Amino acid sequence: MPVEREGWSGDGDFTIQLLGWLERVEEIARLRVEDAPASRSGAGYVLVENEIFVTFATESRRVPARWLGILPRTRTIETPRLTLSGLEARVAADADIGPPDYADEAMLQYMRTERIVASYQTRGYKLVELVRLYEVKDFRASGRH
Repeated sequence: MPVEREGWSGDGDFTIQLLGWLERVEEIARLRVEDAPASRSGAGYVLVENEIFVTFATESRRVPARWLGILPRTRTIETPRLTLSGLEARVAADADIGPPDYADEAMLQYMRTERIVASYQTRGYKLVELVRLYEVKDFRASGRH
């Protein structure tokens, strides 16, 4: 499955690791990653914020229904093969990724921090990487392109 990366600068080691893991989940139909507008840097720190949008594959199933409340018939509905809470349980079981730092019914959020001291510096800086993962039904309906 190709990952849509047009709106992403490619920054964030944890984001790269999480995307690699998500690409192997067969119940995911589409992935898109973008830089969040909150990414910034200041004295002594760099904040890298990325957003990952996931669309789950669906399966069709037929359910009984009634037309006009009286005539029996069947209807075909599309149900997702995986939910965000199911994805949370899977990713939490992986030792390399682990459970999210925050989760609710609409989002999973990870925060990783790292102190980076280059060989020519004495103080270095703190790198904060924030990754939010959202489920969207259709990328065109999410308001972002």
